[in-house]
Amino acid sequence: MRNFDYSAPTRLIFGKGAEKKVGETLAPLAKKILLHYGGQSIKKSGLYDRVTQSLKDAGIAYIELGGVQPNPRLSLVREGIALCRKEGVELILAVGGGSVIDSAKAIGVGVYWEGDIWEVYENYITADKMLPVATILTIPAAGSETSNGSVITNEEKQMKIGFGAEVFRPVVSFMNPELFFTIPKNQIANGVSDMMSHVFERYFTNEKRTDLTDALCEGTLRAIMKNAAILMEDPENYDAWAEIGFAGSVAHVGLLGMGREEDWASHGIEHELSALYDVAHGAGLAVITPSWMRYVCRENIPMFQQFAENVMGVQGLRDPEAAIEEAIQRLQAFYRRMALPTTLTELGIKPEDYEPMSKKATAVAYGRPEAPLGMLKKLYWQDILEIYKSAT
Repeated sequence: MRNFDYSAPTRLIFGKGAEKKVGETLAPLAKKILLHYGGQSIKKSGLYDRVTQSLKDAGIAYIELGGVQPNPRLSLVREGIALCRKEGVELILAVGGGSVIDSAKAIGVGVYWEGDIWEVYENYITADKMLPVATILTIPAAGSETSNGSVITNEEKQMKIGFGAEVFRPVVSFMNPELFFTIPKNQIANGVSDMMSHVFERYFTNEKRTDLTDALCEGTLRAIMKNAAILMEDPENYDAWAEIGFAGSVAHVGLLGMGREEDWASHGIEHELSALYDVAHGAGLAVITPSWMRYVCRENIPMFQQFAENVMGVQGLRDPEAAIEEAIQRLQAFYRRMALPTTLTELGIKPEDYEPMSKKATAVAYGRPEAPLGMLKKLYWQDILEIYKSAT
């Protein structure tokens, strides 16, 4: 197990009616906030009215910036930065899923950044100051409500970049599983795929003797798959949503990666799909992850055999490679039961884009020294090209 320095300072207020506490909770932190959200769904559901009334009752002034899209756009982030500076905003309240929260984080950092905020993402600059961000989660998936990560899409350059910095962690997040009852099934599936990938990126490691976090990762994955299946049949099952919502936070809060060498190749490979085709992140990961597994599994047969047995329930196969292939097939079968795509063809990805995306993923396309992805196995652009081809 590796040395680590871990802190997860986000306060998580969980349970029925959690969002009603937003005013009293934020009042000691700010007198004027930016209310940041996506489309009209929070108004149609009544959540907007409950949140704004709570803010008014607590004497908190607010201005609004809606319009966040999936794969959150740099142009709106820039607009938010200018608005916060002009209005003297003291805190950003993100009401939505991972895209809204990531957009809020970028705005929060950009308020204090003297240059263009894209410089921070493109050059992986570790910013040291952010306007405080609070969140009300409406779609559990990305785990951004407690994580140190943020992902932004530059629509002009067709680039999607994410990285982690401790300053990105929200100060407080509110999670009421009742808010998830109306999520469409395709979004449930995409969210489940995303949070599972957050565990996979930490779980598959070359580090030895990580028994505790192995067990935490495996238990989280089993809980996600069990309760995801329940939600596809009963989307208003509070207990199942409670498990899924909390699992999404646990998957990306950082705890599961402590003492481990993490990978993150699948995310880097998928980001090129989202940047070029604007596909849903979870849908892209459902395609890329099994292809990545098949390509790298021989680098660490015992780790993948453990996954086969402890997560996917494969028993009785003496040949480790046969057990691993059975596990990958079971994972793909789970994705299909969730109505997720399992091929790039289903996503509409054109084969002529495979090589350009592979070179973008490793920075070769930008004239920089090649930056391979992953830690379990270093993946150069030719490797990524093979993964795309095998996912066709």
